[in-house]
Amino acid sequence: MSVLDTKYKRKSAIITAFIAFLILWLIFNFGLTYFDPPIEYGISVNFGTTDFGSGNRQPNEALKSVKQEEITEEMRAEEIQEEVIEEETNKVTEKLPEDVITQNNEETIAIKEQEEAKKRAQDEVNAKIEKERFEREKKEAIAKEKREQEAKKKKLDALMGGLNTSGKVTGGEGDDKKQGDKGKVTGDPNASGYYGIGSSGSGGNYRLGNREALSKPKPTYDCNEEGIVYVGISVDKSGNVIAAQSGVKGTTNTAPCLLRRAKEAALKTKFNSDSNAPAKQIGLIIYEFSLSE
Repeated sequence: MSVLDTKYKRKSAIITAFIAFLILWLIFNFGLTYFDPPIEYGISVNFGTTDFGSGNRQPNEALKSVKQEEITEEMRAEEIQEEVIEEETNKVTEKLPEDVITQNNEETIAIKEQEEAKKRAQDEVNAKIEKERFEREKKEAIAKEKREQEAKKKKLDALMGGLNTSGKVTGGEGDDKKQGDKGKVTGDPNASGYYGIGSSGSGGNYRLGNREALSKPKPTYDCNEEGIVYVGISVDKSGNVIAAQSGVKGTTNTAPCLLRRAKEAALKTKFNSDSNAPAKQIGLIIYEFSLSE
């Protein structure tokens, strides 16, 4: 049976093909555009080479390795364990009982007993070999798992500039109790925050009618969160923000840390004075917090 056996089906097929071609043409000629590289927004992040740190001395280069000796000791312990396993493997040599005396027609019963004793001895040897093989494989599996974990740890350290970093300077900076230089390699050595992207972004989007924001303090960025926070504000005639409520409609991340920092920045904002403005004018400030991988 033909698919296009009527004029209506043929007409429908032509219209469908035309619409599909039109849609593809519009997509390729008027599709969405994007920025390459994309526009970055956020707060300055402190320069650093590890995900942890302590102290108040800001290095400008990668730190010296702080645990190289410990890693060397662990590798040596692993080599010793492998040598012990290999020695035990070579040690499994069991001499089987000597062959029984050749058959003697006059001592058939004695020969039969000797053969049974030989069989029992062989079974015991096989059981011992099997047990040692099982123990050896168990130790090898444990050693292999340990090597894989160590390899993953070294790879992670290499990616984040961690314990295996061969730096040139000493010291450190951060808010942890662990030695290191907390921050990102793309960060600013003079920045106080430890999270976010490595370049400064917009301080906020200020909406208060025709009044202009004169002072626009950026939020302190010490949270490992990202998103947009809308802050409802009340401003007096002098331009002071007398009340602020963060997390109003439009907010994409309600993490307490982001809401708190956005509210603090909003209360410090200053607008131009206007004697004709209401005693409490309602407005909005939008802050965008961004992280980079």
